[in-house]
Amino acid sequence: MNERLWSFSGGDHGQWRVTDVKAVTGTSLAMAARLDIVNGAPSGPAVWTLQGVTSNERYVQQDEKRKLAVVQQDPGRPSSTQAALIPIRKNAAWWALTQDERRDILEAKSRHIEIGLRYLPPIARRLHHCRDLATVQGYDFLTWFEFAPEHAKAFGELLLALRNTPEWTYVERETEVHLRRA
Repeated sequence: MNERLWSFSGGDHGQWRVTDVKAVTGTSLAMAARLDIVNGAPSGPAVWTLQGVTSNERYVQQDEKRKLAVVQQDPGRPSSTQAALIPIRKNAAWWALTQDERRDILEAKSRHIEIGLRYLPPIARRLHHCRDLATVQGYDFLTWFEFAPEHAKAFGELLLALRNTPEWTYVERETEVHLRRA
């Protein structure tokens, strides 16, 4: 089993109750009653399944990694009863850029890491890469966020701040799946 592989399946069962599914850009996912998250292959039939792998941190410099490590917390905290799965696909222009050019847009121009640090530790996140899988996926990234209800407003502010950056001009498909712990 690939311990880095995660499957997110929208369907009739799962730990999370889906409260909303909406397209931000491009086509949306279908509404589902629950979201099942498993480390590994999907656990059963689903309306849709998204897969990604956890990976090394990309585009992060050593000092940024240290700052993140001090405040970033893993998902799974008992108080985090709300969550969002946000799958994103970037366009061909993004992938035609070199790693250095993407880093420049991500951090020097968009301040992606700096924005994220403002919302840690109340909002936990885990990034999954889809392009690293052998089969073509509908998205490039699956970002998982968890937070307590009192941090829902801050989560909305985080999304707005990120979407108002030069980096987001490269996003061609983005969906929000909002959830509550079942």
